Amino acid sequence: MSSTDFNIDQSDLEKLNDKDKAELRQFFSNEEHRARIQARICWKKCISASSTAAPTGSSLFRGGGSGSGKLDGTEQTCLANCVDRFMDANLATMKHLANMRQQ
Repeated sequence: MSSTDFNIDQSDLEKLNDKDKAELRQFFSNEEHRARIQARICWKKCISASSTAAPTGSSLFRGGGSGSGKLDGTEQTCLANCVDRFMDANLATMKHLANMRQQ
């Protein structure tokens, strides 16, 4: 299943009542918040203590484990794996929601 399977048509949005639109906005807000928390979890798990930056918005990858402004290979691999697991969990959730929607 590709990410294009989850596109929302404008016509679908127009069919929603105000309550459903508010719930959808809240859902997206919650997902954004969850992604930020996951970024912090991955950062704490993968980046060594000598890192000079913590993940805050677009500054997630500033700094680095060696203080050089770059991530070392181990940190890069760890972050990639952590984010991949997060994306896998999100994809599984989206597939489940899509299946529920079709029923």
